[in-house]
Amino acid sequence: MKLTAVAAPGVLTGSVTGQAVFDAALGARGIDGDLVLTSSPAEFTAALRAAAADGEFLLVAGDGTPADHLLVGAGVHGARVVRVDLDAREPDTSRCVRRHVRWRGMQGLAFGVDDWFFHATNPGARHAYGDDRDQHAELRLPAGEGPFPVAVLVHGGYWRSRWDADLMHPLAVDLTARGFATWNVEYRRPDRHGWDATTADVAAALDALRDLDAPLDLDRVVTLGHSAGGQLVTRLAADRATGGGIRPALTVSLAGCLDLTSIHARGLSEHAVAAALGGTPEQRPEVYAASSPIGRLPLGLPVAVVCGVGDDPDLLDASRRFATAAHTAGDDVTVVEAPGHHFSVIDPDSDVWSRVARLVVSRVHG
Repeated sequence: MKLTAVAAPGVLTGSVTGQAVFDAALGARGIDGDLVLTSSPAEFTAALRAAAADGEFLLVAGDGTPADHLLVGAGVHGARVVRVDLDAREPDTSRCVRRHVRWRGMQGLAFGVDDWFFHATNPGARHAYGDDRDQHAELRLPAGEGPFPVAVLVHGGYWRSRWDADLMHPLAVDLTARGFATWNVEYRRPDRHGWDATTADVAAALDALRDLDAPLDLDRVVTLGHSAGGQLVTRLAADRATGGGIRPALTVSLAGCLDLTSIHARGLSEHAVAAALGGTPEQRPEVYAASSPIGRLPLGLPVAVVCGVGDDPDLLDASRRFATAAHTAGDDVTVVEAPGHHFSVIDPDSDVWSRVARLVVSRVHG
């Protein structure tokens, strides 16, 4: 396998760091690739044509010009790209863009490589559960006839739309290999659509499993949410314990945001909680009461609280306080802690994830 990344004129030119990040990402996935740095419009056009001839490639764009315009201007039609913008950009809705990795700095190059790799080697089938472009999920099925237990994955990113479901590709592939059907959920984020849309989408995506023509065992569903996604799935468990819809057999918070009031008070990620919920606890007390997992105890459904002990100490503290309170409230709660940081819990090669995977298999798959 070989991946080509084409950078627009002036973008990454002379960047030792950019080349190093790209090369490291290729090496981590065991693939070859070239980062083509162009210095003129003519070079850029030629590079786009050459890359498109070999299939999907990375387009490292330099401005906000839609990718469709760039490719058509180069005489390229029918190509597919993963667009990478290091800086803040609006989403590129061009038909040729399969995924737009944006506003993640230099590390966006690594995320682009990973997305290309997982799509090339273990693609998921995309299903819409609503009319908005963000209302979709990717289904992967393991080998065999089923019915399969289902792992529903909900990504984090402090509820901001520049982070999306590509964060959970590695876990989706890992859990599919362990015999789970995986449902990697994208949802409308509150910075573009409001908080109510976000919470409604996570619930709708879970129930959309009923509409799939696939051999799924909906009595054996586990939800796993990372960071902000941990808040979303844990809040959903509280809703489902007393309401209708699919009820998860296990909810897993992976470095989750489980006490929104304390996380807001400590100003994590530039007051991300207030930005997502549309105000402070004093301004929107009912929203915080409904949304903060620690305020919804007892959940009434089994939950696992997973942390890397090297994570942000305020997030770690919130998870530990939630776990203690859940146990006191009588919930079935399992705590998994191991060396690692915020992203170790979604790294299939980490010790903490291996422990989580064994727990999930024993509680849901087995």
